[in-house]
Amino acid sequence: MAARSPEEKPITADTDAKVLKPDSFANTDEWDVDQLYRYDRVAEGVHGFDAITDEHIQTFYDVGYLVVHDAFSSQDVDDSINGLLDLIEGKNPDYKKGVQLEAAAKQLPREQRTDAVRKLWYYVDYDERLKAMATHSKLIETLSRIMGQEPSLWADQALLKPPRIGREKPWHQDLAYFNLPPDTMVVGAWIALDEATAENGCMHVIPGSHRKGPVVHFRRRDWQICDTDVAVAEDVIVPLKPGGCLLFHGLIHHGTPPNYSDKRRRALQFHYFPSDIPKISNEERMAIFGSEGKDVTC
Repeated sequence: MAARSPEEKPITADTDAKVLKPDSFANTDEWDVDQLYRYDRVAEGVHGFDAITDEHIQTFYDVGYLVVHDAFSSQDVDDSINGLLDLIEGKNPDYKKGVQLEAAAKQLPREQRTDAVRKLWYYVDYDERLKAMATHSKLIETLSRIMGQEPSLWADQALLKPPRIGREKPWHQDLAYFNLPPDTMVVGAWIALDEATAENGCMHVIPGSHRKGPVVHFRRRDWQICDTDVAVAEDVIVPLKPGGCLLFHGLIHHGTPPNYSDKRRRALQFHYFPSDIPKISNEERMAIFGSEGKDVTC
């Protein structure tokens, strides 16, 4: 196993770091949601894909995630933002069904149109700049090390949590959404295009939760893990600068709180899987992750 360089810290939660919850939301429901997230344990990581050692790969297996700061260049980030804006504006007439867009967005200036968009998906074949991110050589090399084989792209999304109105994405496991066997090594890559902070809804993860296997999900605020089943005391927050990347296991418990701020929180998200894994049906997936027919309540 490769040794860590002397100046490099292990990837753990920094319990000395303190990220305070903004108090700008006084609504009771919003406060209740915020009780599901901690802000005093901050994930550490490595700087750049080239810094990843075999020990870091083992850490991914152990805790279910790996933070890579400075994974992508400022040019990569700018190209990605412009690619998303072009798709939102309809500059590629072949891309028609992948934008959740408010009607009022058409009246906004170009840079503000993302403030009325929640999500884009299935876009990599419609913009070469975004496809370049999904097929980035250093990312694919790292995924191959984690998965033990060449990865295939399963899903591509852009998650645009607009200022002030960006909703929570409750705690969940991504494999609960995918028609793949639950033991499949699915790896997500969450890439910050804006600075992702405690205030604007960056990622939160529960270290090691992927090793507990599939968890029943319920239809509450979303398709989610029941709030009472979330190990909030173990929550680690993952703030990222633009170009930073969170790699995470398909079964790790994770979520993002509302965007409390006046700042955008745009991110690309890709999921990869081994291409030789057979798909399962919706019924098979729901038999694993759904609550129907089980003695469970939420």
